Amino acid sequence: PALADGDFSLADSSAIVHYLEALHPEPNLIPTDPQGRGRVVWFDEWADTILFGCGQKMFFNRVVAPRFLKRPGDLEAADRAERDELPPILDYLEAQIPESGFLVEDRLTLADIAVASVFVNFAHLKLSLEASPRTARYIAAIHARPSFAPIIAKESRLFEPAPS
Repeated sequence: PALADGDFSLADSSAIVHYLEALHPEPNLIPTDPQGRGRVVWFDEWADTILFGCGQKMFFNRVVAPRFLKRPGDLEAADRAERDELPPILDYLEAQIPESGFLVEDRLTLADIAVASVFVNFAHLKLSLEASPRTARYIAAIHARPSFAPIIAKESRLFEPAPS
């Protein structure tokens, strides 16, 4: 990701979020409470490295390479990631989601945005969350928010079969 704000530009999702948070501190997406802030930073990093790292193997090889680069993806790597890497990652998330439906402070934070964003690609892959019902409910609720739903709908059109 990249951001251009006038003559200022910045890359990296974490840097961009901290910049935007400083510009628009209310409502805050990164808690001021030390424990809440620590948990948000953890989930942002977890989503960026662990969840996205696994998801990238599936999405790149099943979608990006064949559709956009016009070359075959490594489907064995994608299948291995889905079969071997993803289940323990989903098990972890399943155990972390509180009854409130938000990962930190019982409200929407950067933690929810970071985690739910990766699941947009999973939705495009038609990845089943049947074995993770709490995660499925959590992701569905976050994706139904006005900040996610229209973008997901627009992107979904990219994945529809071409008309005959």
